[in-house]
Amino acid sequence: MPGSIAPFLIAKGDSDLCIIPRMANRHGLIAGATGTGKTVTLQVIAEHFSAAGVPVFMADIKGDLSGISKPGKENEKLSERLKKLKIKDHSFEGFPVVFWDLYGKKGHPVRTTVTDMGPMLLSRILNLNDTQTGTLNLVFKIADDNGLPILDIKDLRSMLQYVGDNASQFNTEYGRVSTASVGAIQRGILELQNQGAEMFFGEPALNVEDFIQTDSKGKGQVNILAADALINSPKLYATFLLWLLSELFEILPEVGDLDKPKMVFFFDEAHLLFNDASKALLEKIEQVVRLIRSKGVGVYFITQNPMDIPETVLGQLGNRVQHALRAFTPKDQKAVKAAAQTFRANPKLDVENAITELGVGEALVSFLDEEGKPKIVQRAFIVPPKGQIGPINSDERRAIINSSPVKGAYDTAIDRESAFEMLKARAEQSAKAAEKEARTDASAKPARKERQTPGKKTDSVVDAMMKSAARSVGSTVGRQIVRGILGSLLGGRR
Repeated sequence: MPGSIAPFLIAKGDSDLCIIPRMANRHGLIAGATGTGKTVTLQVIAEHFSAAGVPVFMADIKGDLSGISKPGKENEKLSERLKKLKIKDHSFEGFPVVFWDLYGKKGHPVRTTVTDMGPMLLSRILNLNDTQTGTLNLVFKIADDNGLPILDIKDLRSMLQYVGDNASQFNTEYGRVSTASVGAIQRGILELQNQGAEMFFGEPALNVEDFIQTDSKGKGQVNILAADALINSPKLYATFLLWLLSELFEILPEVGDLDKPKMVFFFDEAHLLFNDASKALLEKIEQVVRLIRSKGVGVYFITQNPMDIPETVLGQLGNRVQHALRAFTPKDQKAVKAAAQTFRANPKLDVENAITELGVGEALVSFLDEEGKPKIVQRAFIVPPKGQIGPINSDERRAIINSSPVKGAYDTAIDRESAFEMLKARAEQSAKAAEKEARTDASAKPARKERQTPGKKTDSVVDAMMKSAARSVGSTVGRQIVRGILGSLLGGRR
């Protein structure tokens, strides 16, 4: 029944300010300058979701969020805050955490295949122009048609080399292949490898359903992605989270509004998602955010300034916490004014001035009411978290990783036969065929020196190998390799 789950107390102002679980999938925003308390606010909200049995995913940019796994301890500062807020029943507890890391150092490795990432998101990581993106799409299409799985970076490099070397053969069927674009993509991939992305692409690929778990006590699993190193590759970071969001959109069924979300997704440093994004990509991001609500997923963006987020997305974020902003320059002042205008006005509060006066742990808060309407904004203090504020040590992290429910599932990489191995085998077959043909020609009589057009026999061997490989893939996999480009919004991948 609606309302059967108690509201989540997040802050206290003139009244208690609570997120209503049934409205939590209407998304949210946590904004404010560095050092104003955004991370603690994120932790408080995440703890409430976990306690209610809602799995959570969040990226840990500064390494501070691991403390949620361990009960907090009372200290003078915290006691003073509890007394000020008249909270008498505050208890400390830890929450079930699974650590993840694209680089596999501070958590379980996170991988996906190049095919599942797809050309659209890959083009964004590589910062390709329209011509180069078109060429990358052709490479994926040729791989699909010829049964050549692109699983990791070396598969993609091999496919690019193969298509570039045989561009003239593909021009008629697939359209002009730009060898210059192939070279540009290859250079982009090399740069991506230097950022460590080679570890991200491969198998075993992540099963996103492993994020949507509860523990034996019914608490939602808190999935923490170590992002302190990943944030140095901001485009990879943003594209990975967008891919993850689209995967959730694809696998989850339509459920409408539930008593509580099926999962909540926190997107820290959200401005990185929208920086340099094309108009088409922005439209797809807006669609994902709007439609994933019907899958029972709440998305909460964390950023320094609300203006970092496009208006079309910002307008969908119903639950808002605004920490302090600084107004040192005319540009800053303009941003403060714009942020103030995003709230439902409170006649008793000068929101524009209040934004610049807020202390650490203090915020302007507006959540949705039972009917989904924004409440008037209030100036309030965020309640303290129940978990530890700040990081756990490396030994504690390692112990959690070793006892993880997914231990062993992703820790060892698998390199099965795919495009790289298949193309290498074909090249060897072609070389042997050419060598055999050369020996035959050398031993032929002078009167019978009629020779085939160079490459003709080699091409026929390659064609036969392609058809054989395609039949093999068809029989073992049972379907053509297709991929998700922003989930089912662009046609689906499964």
